[in-house]
Amino acid sequence: MVMTFVYILFGIYFGFFVILKIVEPIYIRLHKRPLFLHWNPFLFGFDSNLKLVSILEKEFIFYRNLESRQKIYFEKRVDKFIQNYSFVGKEILVNYEMKALIAATYVVLTFGMRNYRTTMFNTIIIYPSTYYSTINDTYHKGEFNPRMKLIVFSWEDFLSGHKVKDNINLGLHEFTHALLFHALKSKDASAMIFHEEFNFVVKYFDNEDFLNALRVKNYFRAYAYTNKFEFLAVLLEHFFETPNVFKSEFPELFERLKRMLNYKEIQ
Repeated sequence: MVMTFVYILFGIYFGFFVILKIVEPIYIRLHKRPLFLHWNPFLFGFDSNLKLVSILEKEFIFYRNLESRQKIYFEKRVDKFIQNYSFVGKEILVNYEMKALIAATYVVLTFGMRNYRTTMFNTIIIYPSTYYSTINDTYHKGEFNPRMKLIVFSWEDFLSGHKVKDNINLGLHEFTHALLFHALKSKDASAMIFHEEFNFVVKYFDNEDFLNALRVKNYFRAYAYTNKFEFLAVLLEHFFETPNVFKSEFPELFERLKRMLNYKEIQ
Protein backbone atom coordinates (compact mmCIF):
# COMPACT_ATOMS: atom_id res chain seq x y z
CA MET A 1 0.00 0.00 0.00
CA VAL A 2 2.79 2.39 1.00
CA MET A 3 4.82 1.50 -2.08
CA THR A 4 1.80 2.05 -4.30
CA PHE A 5 1.39 5.54 -2.83
CA VAL A 6 5.10 6.24 -3.40
CA TYR A 7 4.80 5.14 -7.04
CA ILE A 8 1.78 7.41 -7.52
CA LEU A 9 3.65 10.39 -6.05
CA PHE A 10 6.67 9.62 -8.21
CA GLY A 11 4.43 9.39 -11.28
CA ILE A 12 2.84 12.76 -10.51
CA TYR A 13 6.25 14.36 -9.92
CA PHE A 14 7.68 12.87 -13.09
CA GLY A 15 4.63 13.98 -15.06
CA PHE A 16 5.01 17.57 -13.89
CA PHE A 17 8.74 17.42 -14.66
CA VAL A 18 8.04 16.31 -18.24
CA ILE A 19 5.37 19.00 -18.67
CA LEU A 20 7.52 21.84 -17.30
CA LYS A 21 10.88 20.85 -18.77
CA ILE A 22 9.93 19.31 -22.11
CA VAL A 23 6.37 20.10 -23.14
CA GLU A 24 6.17 23.72 -21.94
CA PRO A 25 9.33 25.02 -23.72
CA ILE A 26 7.89 23.72 -27.01
CA TYR A 27 4.51 25.28 -26.20
CA ILE A 28 6.20 28.62 -25.42
CA ARG A 29 7.97 28.62 -28.78
CA LEU A 30 4.72 28.00 -30.60
CA HIS A 31 2.32 30.20 -28.61
CA LYS A 32 4.52 32.75 -26.78
CA ARG A 33 2.86 32.14 -23.41
CA PRO A 34 3.16 29.70 -20.48
CA LEU A 35 1.33 26.39 -20.71
CA PHE A 36 -0.74 27.31 -17.65
CA LEU A 37 -0.99 30.41 -15.50
CA HIS A 38 -3.34 30.80 -12.52
CA TRP A 39 -3.76 27.17 -11.55
CA ASN A 40 -3.95 26.61 -7.80
CA PRO A 41 -5.65 23.54 -6.29
CA PHE A 42 -5.59 25.19 -2.84
CA LEU A 43 -7.38 28.36 -3.89
CA PHE A 44 -10.52 27.32 -2.05
CA GLY A 45 -8.60 27.76 1.23
CA PHE A 46 -7.96 31.45 0.63
CA ASP A 47 -10.26 33.85 2.50
CA SER A 48 -10.59 37.30 0.96
CA ASN A 49 -9.38 40.18 3.10
CA LEU A 50 -12.30 42.62 3.10
CA LYS A 51 -10.05 45.60 3.76
CA LEU A 52 -7.87 44.66 0.79
CA VAL A 53 -10.89 44.05 -1.44
CA SER A 54 -12.23 47.50 -0.54
CA ILE A 55 -8.93 49.14 -1.50
CA LEU A 56 -8.66 47.22 -4.77
CA GLU A 57 -12.26 47.93 -5.78
CA LYS A 58 -11.76 51.63 -5.13
CA GLU A 59 -8.28 52.11 -6.59
CA PHE A 60 -7.80 49.67 -9.48
CA ILE A 61 -9.98 49.56 -12.58
CA PHE A 62 -7.91 46.58 -13.67
CA TYR A 63 -9.09 44.61 -10.64
CA ARG A 64 -12.72 45.69 -10.99
CA ASN A 65 -12.81 44.36 -14.56
CA LEU A 66 -11.58 40.89 -13.62
CA GLU A 67 -13.85 37.87 -13.35
CA SER A 68 -14.65 36.63 -9.81
CA ARG A 69 -12.09 33.81 -9.84
CA GLN A 70 -9.40 36.06 -11.29
CA LYS A 71 -10.08 38.58 -8.53
CA ILE A 72 -9.26 35.93 -5.96
CA TYR A 73 -5.96 35.17 -7.71
CA PHE A 74 -5.21 38.89 -7.78
CA GLU A 75 -5.98 39.28 -4.07
CA LYS A 76 -3.85 36.25 -3.21
CA ARG A 77 -0.90 37.64 -5.14
CA VAL A 78 -1.19 41.03 -3.45
CA ASP A 79 -1.40 39.33 -0.07
CA LYS A 80 1.69 37.19 -0.80
CA PHE A 81 3.62 40.24 -1.99
CA ILE A 82 2.89 42.10 1.25
CA GLN A 83 3.96 39.07 3.27
CA ASN A 84 7.17 38.36 1.35
CA TYR A 85 8.69 41.81 0.88
CA SER A 86 9.76 44.25 3.59
CA PHE A 87 8.40 47.80 3.63
CA VAL A 88 10.54 50.45 5.33
CA GLY A 89 9.41 54.03 5.88
CA LYS A 90 11.95 56.85 6.00
CA GLU A 91 10.41 59.76 7.90
CA ILE A 92 6.99 58.34 7.01
CA LEU A 93 4.73 55.77 8.65
CA VAL A 94 3.92 52.95 6.22
CA ASN A 95 0.34 51.76 6.65
CA TYR A 96 -1.55 48.83 5.15
CA GLU A 97 -3.14 50.86 2.35
CA MET A 98 0.27 52.05 1.15
CA LYS A 99 1.52 48.47 1.08
CA ALA A 100 -1.60 47.35 -0.78
CA LEU A 101 -1.29 50.07 -3.45
CA ILE A 102 2.38 49.26 -4.07
CA ALA A 103 1.79 45.50 -4.09
CA ALA A 104 -1.24 45.75 -6.39
CA THR A 105 0.70 47.92 -8.85
CA TYR A 106 3.28 45.15 -9.08
CA VAL A 107 0.57 42.50 -9.46
CA VAL A 108 -1.11 44.44 -12.29
CA LEU A 109 2.21 44.46 -14.11
CA THR A 110 2.84 40.74 -13.54
CA PHE A 111 -0.68 39.28 -13.58
CA GLY A 112 -0.01 37.52 -16.90
CA MET A 113 3.04 35.74 -15.47
CA ARG A 114 3.00 32.42 -13.63
CA ASN A 115 6.16 33.04 -11.59
CA TYR A 116 5.45 36.63 -10.70
CA ARG A 117 7.63 37.09 -7.61
CA THR A 118 11.30 37.95 -7.97
CA THR A 119 14.43 37.90 -5.82
CA MET A 120 15.81 40.99 -7.58
CA PHE A 121 14.59 43.01 -4.61
CA ASN A 122 13.52 42.14 -1.09
CA THR A 123 12.90 45.55 0.48
CA ILE A 124 10.82 48.55 -0.52
CA ILE A 125 11.90 51.87 1.01
CA ILE A 126 9.42 54.73 1.05
CA TYR A 127 10.24 58.41 1.50
CA PRO A 128 7.52 61.04 1.89
CA SER A 129 8.75 62.96 -1.20
CA THR A 130 11.85 63.28 -3.36
CA TYR A 131 14.95 62.14 -1.51
CA TYR A 132 18.67 62.84 -1.78
CA SER A 133 20.91 60.03 -3.01
CA THR A 134 24.53 60.06 -1.86
CA ILE A 135 25.39 57.56 -4.60
CA ASN A 136 25.18 60.14 -7.40
CA ASP A 137 24.59 63.34 -5.41
CA THR A 138 21.16 64.10 -6.78
CA TYR A 139 17.51 63.99 -5.80
CA HIS A 140 15.40 61.00 -6.82
CA LYS A 141 11.70 60.18 -7.10
CA GLY A 142 12.38 56.44 -7.19
CA GLU A 143 14.94 53.83 -8.11
CA PHE A 144 15.70 50.14 -8.40
CA ASN A 145 19.01 49.12 -6.86
CA PRO A 146 19.84 45.51 -7.84
CA ARG A 147 23.07 45.42 -5.84
CA MET A 148 21.26 46.32 -2.61
CA LYS A 149 18.05 44.52 -3.69
CA LEU A 150 16.00 47.64 -3.07
CA ILE A 151 13.07 49.42 -4.64
CA VAL A 152 12.78 53.02 -3.45
CA PHE A 153 9.79 55.33 -3.88
CA SER A 154 8.89 58.90 -3.10
CA TRP A 155 5.36 58.33 -1.79
CA GLU A 156 4.18 61.67 -3.13
CA ASP A 157 5.31 60.74 -6.63
CA PHE A 158 4.16 57.13 -6.41
CA LEU A 159 0.68 58.27 -5.40
CA SER A 160 0.56 60.93 -8.11
CA GLY A 161 1.54 58.33 -10.71
CA HIS A 162 -1.18 56.02 -9.46
CA LYS A 163 -3.95 58.63 -9.34
CA VAL A 164 -3.25 60.65 -12.50
CA LYS A 165 -3.35 58.91 -15.89
CA ASP A 166 -0.66 61.01 -17.57
CA ASN A 167 1.63 58.13 -18.67
CA ILE A 168 3.95 58.78 -15.75
CA ASN A 169 3.62 55.97 -13.21
CA LEU A 170 6.54 55.64 -10.83
CA GLY A 171 5.46 52.25 -9.51
CA LEU A 172 5.15 50.64 -12.93
CA HIS A 173 8.40 52.27 -14.03
CA GLU A 174 10.63 51.00 -11.21
CA PHE A 175 9.03 47.56 -11.07
CA THR A 176 9.66 47.20 -14.82
CA HIS A 177 13.38 47.69 -14.21
CA ALA A 178 13.31 44.93 -11.58
CA LEU A 179 11.37 42.57 -13.85
CA LEU A 180 13.82 43.10 -16.68
CA PHE A 181 16.76 42.20 -14.45
CA HIS A 182 14.80 39.12 -13.35
CA ALA A 183 14.15 38.14 -16.97
CA LEU A 184 17.82 38.47 -17.87
CA LYS A 185 18.83 36.08 -15.08
CA SER A 186 15.93 33.62 -14.69
CA LYS A 187 14.94 30.60 -16.78
CA ASP A 188 11.29 30.32 -15.76
CA ALA A 189 8.64 30.39 -18.51
CA SER A 190 7.45 33.97 -18.01
CA ALA A 191 11.01 35.31 -17.74
CA MET A 192 11.98 33.59 -20.99
CA ILE A 193 9.06 35.22 -22.82
CA PHE A 194 9.78 38.62 -21.26
CA HIS A 195 13.45 38.40 -22.26
CA GLU A 196 12.70 37.28 -25.80
CA GLU A 197 10.22 40.09 -26.41
CA PHE A 198 12.59 42.61 -24.84
CA ASN A 199 15.13 41.66 -27.50
CA PHE A 200 12.57 42.68 -30.13
CA VAL A 201 11.93 45.95 -28.29
CA VAL A 202 15.67 46.64 -28.36
CA LYS A 203 15.59 46.29 -32.15
CA TYR A 204 13.02 49.07 -32.26
CA PHE A 205 15.19 51.18 -29.99
CA ASP A 206 18.25 50.61 -32.17
CA ASN A 207 16.35 51.67 -35.30
CA GLU A 208 16.99 55.41 -35.60
CA ASP A 209 14.31 55.88 -38.25
CA PHE A 210 11.74 54.28 -35.97
CA LEU A 211 12.83 56.41 -33.01
CA ASN A 212 12.56 59.54 -35.12
CA ALA A 213 9.01 58.53 -36.03
CA LEU A 214 8.23 58.14 -32.33
CA ARG A 215 9.69 61.53 -31.54
CA VAL A 216 7.58 63.18 -34.23
CA LYS A 217 4.43 61.67 -32.70
CA ASN A 218 5.49 63.10 -29.33
CA TYR A 219 3.56 60.40 -27.49
CA PHE A 220 6.42 59.09 -25.36
CA ARG A 221 8.28 61.57 -23.16
CA ALA A 222 11.92 62.37 -23.95
CA TYR A 223 13.20 60.26 -21.05
CA ALA A 224 12.19 57.15 -23.00
CA TYR A 225 15.13 57.66 -25.36
CA THR A 226 17.78 57.71 -22.60
CA ASN A 227 18.62 54.02 -23.06
CA LYS A 228 16.90 50.71 -23.85
CA PHE A 229 16.04 50.08 -20.19
CA GLU A 230 14.28 53.41 -19.73
CA PHE A 231 12.64 52.92 -23.13
CA LEU A 232 10.96 49.73 -21.93
CA ALA A 233 9.92 51.26 -18.60
CA VAL A 234 8.29 54.24 -20.29
CA LEU A 235 6.59 52.00 -22.87
CA LEU A 236 4.96 49.95 -20.13
CA GLU A 237 3.75 53.07 -18.33
CA HIS A 238 1.92 54.03 -21.53
CA PHE A 239 0.77 50.45 -22.10
CA PHE A 240 -1.22 50.47 -18.87
CA GLU A 241 -2.22 54.12 -18.63
CA THR A 242 -3.38 54.90 -22.18
CA PRO A 243 -3.65 51.51 -23.93
CA ASN A 244 -6.18 52.60 -26.55
CA VAL A 245 -3.99 55.44 -27.78
CA PHE A 246 -0.89 53.25 -27.72
CA LYS A 247 -2.62 50.48 -29.67
CA SER A 248 -3.93 52.95 -32.25
CA GLU A 249 -0.63 54.77 -32.79
CA PHE A 250 1.85 51.89 -32.59
CA PRO A 251 -0.04 48.59 -32.97
CA GLU A 252 3.01 46.41 -33.69
CA LEU A 253 4.92 47.64 -30.66
CA PHE A 254 1.78 47.33 -28.54
CA GLU A 255 1.41 43.67 -29.54
CA ARG A 256 5.02 42.98 -28.55
CA LEU A 257 4.34 44.27 -25.06
CA LYS A 258 1.15 42.20 -24.83
CA ARG A 259 3.16 39.06 -25.57
CA MET A 260 5.89 40.15 -23.18
CA LEU A 261 3.42 40.36 -20.29
CA ASN A 262 1.06 37.63 -21.52
CA TYR A 263 -1.99 39.88 -21.64
CA LYS A 264 -4.94 38.94 -23.85
CA GLU A 265 -6.11 42.51 -23.50
CA ILE A 266 -5.91 45.24 -20.91
CA GLN A 267 -8.57 47.55 -19.57
